[in-house]
Amino acid sequence: MKTTYVLKLSTTMIILVLFASCKQKELPVYNLGETDLTQENLIPFPRSVEATNDGFALDPFTGIYTFSDEASEFEAIGLFLSKKIASKTGLTLPVNDREVERTDRIINIVQKDSISLSGDEAYELHIGRDTITLAATAPQGAFRGVQTLRQLIPEAGIDTLAEFPIWRIPTGRISDVPNFEYRGSMLDVARHFFSVEDVKKYLDLLAYYKINYLHLHLTDDQGWRIEIKSWPKLTEIGGSTEVGGEAGGYFTQEDYKDIVDYAARLYITIVPEVDMPGHTNAASASYAFLNGAEKPAKLYEGTRVGFSTFDTRKDTVYQFIDDVVREISDISPGPYFHIGGDESHVTKKDDYRYFVSRVEKIVQKYGKRMIGWDEVATADIDSTSIAQFWASLDNAKLAEQKGMQVILSPASKSYLDMKYDTLSEYGLAWAAYIPVDSAYIWTPETYSGIPRNQILGVEAPLWSETISNIEELEYLAFPRMIGYSELSWTDETNRDWEKFKVRLANQAAFLERMNVKYYPSPRIDWVKDDFPEKQKVKD
Repeated sequence: MKTTYVLKLSTTMIILVLFASCKQKELPVYNLGETDLTQENLIPFPRSVEATNDGFALDPFTGIYTFSDEASEFEAIGLFLSKKIASKTGLTLPVNDREVERTDRIINIVQKDSISLSGDEAYELHIGRDTITLAATAPQGAFRGVQTLRQLIPEAGIDTLAEFPIWRIPTGRISDVPNFEYRGSMLDVARHFFSVEDVKKYLDLLAYYKINYLHLHLTDDQGWRIEIKSWPKLTEIGGSTEVGGEAGGYFTQEDYKDIVDYAARLYITIVPEVDMPGHTNAASASYAFLNGAEKPAKLYEGTRVGFSTFDTRKDTVYQFIDDVVREISDISPGPYFHIGGDESHVTKKDDYRYFVSRVEKIVQKYGKRMIGWDEVATADIDSTSIAQFWASLDNAKLAEQKGMQVILSPASKSYLDMKYDTLSEYGLAWAAYIPVDSAYIWTPETYSGIPRNQILGVEAPLWSETISNIEELEYLAFPRMIGYSELSWTDETNRDWEKFKVRLANQAAFLERMNVKYYPSPRIDWVKDDFPEKQKVKD
């Protein structure tokens, strides 16, 4: 009964008791100067920011405490914050340590039944002189709020009369909630393969900017990148090459589960994609029956599209697809399964529609919602499936008429593989040149004419025909991905290019510290610090 009673104590009372026990002595006073929380370089910009013009002094005597019914998740978020503070400042802050010898200041991470904004990802951040309280109704919101707090900690500390520096955090209040439920990026690991560690680094960067979905394009003409135990030749043969003829590679199911678990700790959901019935040459090179040929297709190392197809009228093809969807769904706890469906130029229209309708039922059989590129809207599918608008506004409108939700990924605005300009080292230009400002200056809420309530969110795809390593990936993704994070999270009234480009310029310090090989767009007046190699840490 005593345990039950303690668990039912109000969070406020616990905080007050803890606060009082830690404040039996006079705190050191630092001359922090005046601050303005509204002028901090936060991306994505929060829903509401109010400044109180004082400062919280982050120092060695700061402690982190978590209060939640979901104790393990909130404590894990507290430990995550402590680790990130250590990597940035060198401070090692204790988490939930009631026996610590000295605690002058407190960061509380609190689960509350209600806050001013609703939703699992909503949070409130109250920053006072001696106490920071991050409140959220769910772990997702607490984690998003931690990213805001990370961004408020300056790169360099302030020297004081004490033997240690302090890091000044502006005081005030932030109330925040995302504009769109789905905020994503796509990474093509099929044209060129990227390792587990590469994907994890990309996930770390996405999490910092509050992205919550990473869509992995796992299969294409040039490679099959996910182990299917019931069809082993898919990776033995289909995973053996990539664009340009390099060795390729693939994720074992253990590798893939490692990525999924790592992403989950960052509150990012992995969306697996198996592209079909087109973009399937690697599969047909592994098993000839898939495209109705007598001999397996030849492995393909080029960049042409639209030449491959499954045999859409053969029952054994659907048994194959059933096995693939089942095995991947078993290790993908997220709600979505992406079937591709784009550029099936050699598939007859009736065969294409029949195929998509039949595959939708397989996906639903395994408890997932189907996503497909906008062409899937031409098939007889139901309103639970999702169309990803990349090329055809007519298809997007057709999806709307069917009551489907739509993910916005217009190629001319959001494709990360498009060049910045004529001088870009990597990328293509078939859809457009997309400089940093063009990537930001569009309005997802009205761009397609789709009603706002049918727009699930925004995703920025990165196709990998022209890139083959993490440095080249970073060049194309950053800084544009930072802008897409704001388009996804921040409501339209708080988005302004002139203000955003100033905040973006100040992201250079974080990108340099993370050793990100971003494109230093001449359209941004980058605020750079000189980071010696030893300070470029894995945050």
